[in-house]
Amino acid sequence: MEIIVTPTAGNPARGELIFGSKRYPCALGKEGMTHAKIEGDHKTPAGEFPLRSVFYRFDKLSAPLYTEVPMMALLEEDGWCDDPRDQLYNKPVMLPYHASTESLWRDDDIYDVIVVLGHNDDPAKAGKGSAIFLHVANDDFKGTQGCIALKKEDLLEILPILKPDTTLKIHTH
Repeated sequence: MEIIVTPTAGNPARGELIFGSKRYPCALGKEGMTHAKIEGDHKTPAGEFPLRSVFYRFDKLSAPLYTEVPMMALLEEDGWCDDPRDQLYNKPVMLPYHASTESLWRDDDIYDVIVVLGHNDDPAKAGKGSAIFLHVANDDFKGTQGCIALKKEDLLEILPILKPDTTLKIHTH
């Protein structure tokens, strides 16, 4: 089974996620999409990506979550290394960490559920992009740093349908 993401005409930071017979609005990178992802370019990488794992905020989600993709509860110390010079670039780390990182434990709701996409991770190439996730969108679907973001209820709806062999295909058109 595959998930398809396509951009919306006229707004490069908005798109549509198609999974089975359902369509969901989504946010994309603030600067649209690219076939040549570079760290910090605010673009969503085009391509086909496996789903690696799911992280969730156990303190914010009351209903039990289920998915066949490996799932872990987030801890306040969880982070993601986004420093291309570091040996753990584009990998989860425990905070505090000596190199540049992004905290996965946030005050807003966008990381209440995170599906880690297999982008630039096998192996990670310095500067080719890190922390590309499927996560919760802001209320206004504001463009992301390069991720795909859905309404929380939409993400929670598809979570139980995801399988370890599900791929996410991001098309520029």
